[in-house]
Amino acid sequence: MSMPISTVSVSSSIVFGVYRNFLYQLCKLKYGTADIKPSKLDIFVSGYAAGAAQALVSSPADMAKVRLQTQTFPRHSSTCSLVAGPKYTGPIHCIITIVREKGFLGLYKGCSALMFRDCHSFATYFLSYAVFREWFVPVEQGSSELLGVLLSGGSAGVVAWGIATPMDVIKSRLQVDGVSQQKYRGAVHCITESVRQEGITVLFKGLSLNCLRAFPVNMVVFLTYEVLVKKIKLLTS
Repeated sequence: MSMPISTVSVSSSIVFGVYRNFLYQLCKLKYGTADIKPSKLDIFVSGYAAGAAQALVSSPADMAKVRLQTQTFPRHSSTCSLVAGPKYTGPIHCIITIVREKGFLGLYKGCSALMFRDCHSFATYFLSYAVFREWFVPVEQGSSELLGVLLSGGSAGVVAWGIATPMDVIKSRLQVDGVSQQKYRGAVHCITESVRQEGITVLFKGLSLNCLRAFPVNMVVFLTYEVLVKKIKLLTS
């Protein structure tokens, strides 16, 4: 967990920073001003760009996290004194080992699936938040704004993970592929083989857990985001 904990603030900063700046520039290009309500397509495209930027930066850390989480080795027992230790002793050692064995591009194995996952999920993430916010927060914002933002953020997180889970499964399988032996030739081959062997439901493994986690996490994320944006606007106005 040390790798995702140490990089989550950076990746979140990239996502929200790229999203807001891309949306700002897109509105200026299309409408001549950024002081206008963006269309749903503007929000979707900006979220797509944010997902692409995040995937490029987070791929090495995500690779190390998945490799460490799926690493298995025998436990010590009284009947066996010579037990092989784990291949990776920590996230930094994992990254160094991958670079030594596969080169720098080895850190980006499965990046195509990660890119596909993040681009579509973050585009859906920001779009669904905007839609839910219109539903839950009235135009004349009052005491219900806090609850509306919480519900909008949580719901957006669930929708985004519903979109992301299939490619998250494929991405994780590609990232651990080759540790002992090579099984998949690429993302498409991984999808076809996984579905052929385990059925279409394999693409939705972990969906319920992802959604259970996504709701409270993204409630907090968007509430913090809204509060900080307001504070920054007050400080810079």
